[in-house]
Amino acid sequence: MANKNFVEELEWRGMIHTIMPGAKEQLQKEMTTAYLGIDPTADSLHIGHLVGVMILKHFQMCGHRPIALIGGATGMIGDPSGKSQERNLLDEATLRHNQEAIKAQLAKLIDFESDAENKALLVNNYDWMKDISFLDFSREIGKCITVNYMMAKDSVKKRFNGEGDGMSFTEFTYQLLQGFDFLHLYQTHNCKVQLGGADQWGNITTGTELIRRKLGSEAEAFAITCPLITKADGTKFGKTESGNVWLDPRYTSPYKFYQFWLNVSDEDAERYIKIFTLLDRQTVEALIEEHRQAPHLRLLQKRLAEEITVMIHSREEYEKAVEASQILFGGATSEALRKIDEQTLLQVFDGVPQFTIEKSQLGVSFVDLCADATKVFPSKGECRKMVQAGGVSLNKEKVTDPMRVVTEEDLIAGKYLVAQRGKKNYYLIIVE
Repeated sequence: MANKNFVEELEWRGMIHTIMPGAKEQLQKEMTTAYLGIDPTADSLHIGHLVGVMILKHFQMCGHRPIALIGGATGMIGDPSGKSQERNLLDEATLRHNQEAIKAQLAKLIDFESDAENKALLVNNYDWMKDISFLDFSREIGKCITVNYMMAKDSVKKRFNGEGDGMSFTEFTYQLLQGFDFLHLYQTHNCKVQLGGADQWGNITTGTELIRRKLGSEAEAFAITCPLITKADGTKFGKTESGNVWLDPRYTSPYKFYQFWLNVSDEDAERYIKIFTLLDRQTVEALIEEHRQAPHLRLLQKRLAEEITVMIHSREEYEKAVEASQILFGGATSEALRKIDEQTLLQVFDGVPQFTIEKSQLGVSFVDLCADATKVFPSKGECRKMVQAGGVSLNKEKVTDPMRVVTEEDLIAGKYLVAQRGKKNYYLIIVE
């Protein structure tokens, strides 16, 4: 893919919002270094970061050299772009921990280790900012950019016009600090392009202006931004009722991660499959066409969920997630139910009616368990009738005798029973 054109690749994927004149020519002329800033406020990336990471991935695959910049110093301040409140500031130990965790996640997608000329680099702006005095910064950087120029930026204007609680001096200087990052990387790594979200345009162009004013008009630097991803209904992408969808399995299990992509709308699936997978144009267009012919099969969502779950977690975790999904929606077996871990089991049955009983209540017949100890059935008569009709199962095994005794041996993970009435009615019985 090294002979592919980066801008053309991103354009068909719908991943370019604004591109500075000359950027395209620069990328065609030679192997170019570009950087993208990542906010280290947590020790995991979430799917909101994934657009930027995919852009770095494409950049490297097209033969260029990506730099991932962890905003250790700027993370201590907080970027005002797109926000109306100041952020919590982090201490250095937390930032270093977060940096290592983020690098491990990035390394799954971007090559930092090989001998390739365009292997990626991870840097932290705290390393070059921590020793600069306020006086030096004011004299060397502050005098290059006018307050008028900084005030004209949309992110600043909004806050000055009464959005939120106004803007502190700390936040006002943010664009200068980000500009200084670009200048530093330009001078130390010949980095000529900054990549970022559309809301970063103001900060990025401050950097290109700073480079020009500091080093002269022959110093060329460029900006490329991608659109901010939203859902088709206009709501924020990547948020669920329980918060962010994280890449770290400690915060979002592979099952929940897989389910997120599986449940996106048809319209969103058509956009996301271009942005969040590496499938080529021909494959994507064929998938979209196939999906439109039979949308009820949800082919796009299934392929999107597969590609991205394998890429972020692994083929094995993807297969486990599919198997877990089959428990509710397909013909999964008792064996599959017993194989899934407790966390995934609880997520699969999140939202189904639950009953809690004591272990001493086991050792009774199935009909007593379901109509007396719990309310799976409103009456014993109804339970018997449905068992005889073949419409009842316990732990995915058909119940043929309503008087069969339920014992501790039936428990999944030592504490759960899954009762099913008909095709769609599930009940989770928790035994304490």
